[in-house]
Amino acid sequence: MNTQIPDTLDLDVGRNAIAAIPRLYNFADDVLARNLVAGRGGKTAYIDQRGAWSYGQLAERVARFGNLLRNLGIQREQRILICLTDTIDSPTCFLGAVKAGVVVVPVNTLLSEVEYRVILEDSRARLLIVSEELYPRFANLIDASPDLEHVLVSGTHGFGRTLFEDALQAAATTEHTAPTVKDEICFWLYTSGSTGTPKAAVHVHATLGLTASCYGAHVLCLTEEDVVYSASKLFFAYGLGNSMIHPLSVGATTVLASERPTPNSVAELMRRHGVTVFFAVPTFYTAFLAADPVQREALKLRRCWSAGEALPVNIGRSWSERFGMDILDGLGSTEVISTFLCNRPGAIRYGTSGKPVPGFEVRLVDEAGAVVAPGEMGELQVRAPTAAIMYWNDRERSRSTFLGEWLRSGDKYIEDKDGYYSYCGRRDDMMKVGGIYVSPFEVEGALLTHPDVLEAAVAAWPDEDGLIRPKAFVILKPSGKPNEAMALALRDHCRKQLAAFKYPRWIEFRTELPKTATGKIQRFKLRAEGADRADEAATE
Repeated sequence: MNTQIPDTLDLDVGRNAIAAIPRLYNFADDVLARNLVAGRGGKTAYIDQRGAWSYGQLAERVARFGNLLRNLGIQREQRILICLTDTIDSPTCFLGAVKAGVVVVPVNTLLSEVEYRVILEDSRARLLIVSEELYPRFANLIDASPDLEHVLVSGTHGFGRTLFEDALQAAATTEHTAPTVKDEICFWLYTSGSTGTPKAAVHVHATLGLTASCYGAHVLCLTEEDVVYSASKLFFAYGLGNSMIHPLSVGATTVLASERPTPNSVAELMRRHGVTVFFAVPTFYTAFLAADPVQREALKLRRCWSAGEALPVNIGRSWSERFGMDILDGLGSTEVISTFLCNRPGAIRYGTSGKPVPGFEVRLVDEAGAVVAPGEMGELQVRAPTAAIMYWNDRERSRSTFLGEWLRSGDKYIEDKDGYYSYCGRRDDMMKVGGIYVSPFEVEGALLTHPDVLEAAVAAWPDEDGLIRPKAFVILKPSGKPNEAMALALRDHCRKQLAAFKYPRWIEFRTELPKTATGKIQRFKLRAEGADRADEAATE
């Protein structure tokens, strides 16, 4: 019987990776030196809208940025905030801060002024580096932030502030690496907020090297010949791995695009640069298939990866039929950085998140914390060498999430007899209908098999008696008409695939669904609408 623990070989990967990282460790110094020693100084590390940047140029920019930080009086362990679109400036700042021992905090570029105010206050950052197109959202916050002392603007219009490139080029190229310890704080990532208010997961220096050693080396298997593009941006945990940790660790080339990805822009980018490895979220794969912007023969892709939210079966199969390759779906999180459950080439099973990544252990537990048997639903917990150490300034949520060596993912899963894990939904998204748990993801999957459905979200909704039933929120393709006949057809479609208590009692057609910047559906916002309806009914 599978006890939800990887085999000895997989566990040895994690132990060996941990043992290989010395007490004095700095990922930025490690990865840059590794490429220069290998003779890749002239090889292209990044391509952005300004052109190609070699590994040698990247190393020089990182050195300059470290000296720039010292020139500004930013000391080790102090925080800097970077709100940057995907250009060479982002890895320059991230790696430069890491090399200097300064704590770097990349933030979502799609947040509101109110959210940025909270993050500035929470992080107490002394330096802000912001892209020119994002500066207006910070303009009213800068003078009101008591800890913020310096602002640099990335781009050509500085709004009266110092331009990042001018300050960088004025700094010396002298090499300096802070004597960082592998377990000291290195960077923060704020969660995407799919279940509420964002919070900062605090990571240590060893996390980056361990992510590369476990997931990168044993699952991704990139080579220096690969050209990588990620539709998910660098400020996400997923994008940080895709566009920095993993390609730099092997000397690959990464394409960066500052604009928001669309099917047409991504297709053109992949054609122009000969992208061989593509990363995206299920929402983007869905949009790409619907737009159908490129012929299979025009691409040089050899691998496609997905994370961020579970990949619907029909999307994976449609992609495979259209492009002749599978989408390898997996699960990671801001708190773990690395993908820790994943399908592998040659061993894919659509409808699952695959098996544990070498070096990671997972288990499923019930509400009392006891491990459940295979085939039973439980909350997923992971023992990860790359786990964050806490949430900043949030002891209560830290204590409920980081349980010693185990981390609560908040996801509900089922393990099948072959050791594959199938996603059922977020812990807070699950609903009990007639005393039986219903997974919104299962109902959404049934809806997505209808030829007229583009996207779907399912949430708990009270009926006229106050009892909980599934309600579906649906975005139709142009071929579908949002009327009562279509709603009836979708309910009948689900009845044929699901148990009677699972099919959605109501269908509401929408033009958009609430999502995070990573593309995750914010079902808690839909649930909140249902809760408000129940409250109104109770007061009538």
